Amino acid sequence: MTVVGVPTEIKPDEARVAITPDGVRELHRHGVTVVIEAGAGGGSSLPDEAYVGAGAEVVATAAEVWERADLVCKVKEPQPDEIARLRPGLVLFTYLHLAAYPEVAEALLAREVTGVAYETVQFPPGMAGAGALPLLAPMSEVAGRLSVQIGAHFLERPHGGRGVLLGGAPGVQPGRVVVLGAGNVGWNAAWLAAGLEAEVRLLDANLDRLRFVDQIHRGRITTLASNQGTLERSVAEADLVIGAVLLPGGRAPTLVTEEMVRTMRQGSVVVDVAIDQGGCIATSVETTHHDPVVERFGVLHYGVGNIPGAVPHTSTHALTNATLPYLVRLAVDGVAGATAARPELAPGVNTAAGEVTNAAVASALGRPHVPLAEALKAPA
Repeated sequence: MTVVGVPTEIKPDEARVAITPDGVRELHRHGVTVVIEAGAGGGSSLPDEAYVGAGAEVVATAAEVWERADLVCKVKEPQPDEIARLRPGLVLFTYLHLAAYPEVAEALLAREVTGVAYETVQFPPGMAGAGALPLLAPMSEVAGRLSVQIGAHFLERPHGGRGVLLGGAPGVQPGRVVVLGAGNVGWNAAWLAAGLEAEVRLLDANLDRLRFVDQIHRGRITTLASNQGTLERSVAEADLVIGAVLLPGGRAPTLVTEEMVRTMRQGSVVVDVAIDQGGCIATSVETTHHDPVVERFGVLHYGVGNIPGAVPHTSTHALTNATLPYLVRLAVDGVAGATAARPELAPGVNTAAGEVTNAAVASALGRPHVPLAEALKAPA
């Protein structure tokens, strides 16, 4: 019988947990044993008693979770103490972002762990929803909405900003929000900013995405085709810039250069949601919820790598809703069976049998790509 292990997240300021009690109940219904570390759900307002009532076994230490589990389900990439617990044959199902954390990739490969990354599960061409990233979407939606709330907060003068209210006031110019990228993060950010009555510009190179937003919001959001000139002008005029660019499995491209940041007004704010993939703003650095902002050239930079962790109760439920069907398949059918039944899960497998099995991740890491089918046939 497969054992699914859920440890407490130990990344700084990370309070999410990888599964809800309802998720445990669903796994239990399929004959899967769930072992969860005591207190793992506390930060998400989910007590141990709720997990026990759903059929989970609550254990005292992370060590016991990692030792007993065949499949470890997490939220964030393994931290140094967790890397030491990796072992051959283990399946790890979590956000990995290996392009931004190559040391984690090296550990997964060296220990022959099958690393299944939420962020690269993707529907293939020919399937309904082709190109969609179903396990990245819920956290992208949360991060996009939060990015505006965060930007509005740091634009307030007591927090170091210009003293701008995004919605303005009668007779007063509203704040200008520039969103880079019209994917799930970007259009959620633009939507919320428009709801606050800010002046919103949404930039993307994909005209179909811009048409989609334009049809929904009917002029409340200004959509602009992204090019160097448009980007430079928009950044220089912004009160708040939100970086929301994604390359599945790869490092985010740097769209905003240091020179562009220097053109921004003192006290403006940058929120780089792409920071967990390296960032799309040259002057961004990864920060934490505890110490979220750094100043560069008079511009406040927010670069927290786990933005949805600020609202863990909401985020944990949204994440489990998306991951649970795949977790059930992995636990019941194994990696080979699950990827055969759900083809969109195959690109989610980043490492297997000591090889990189996702082409985009391999390119980002500068390592050879071995197709998943070949890696799974490799001798154990």
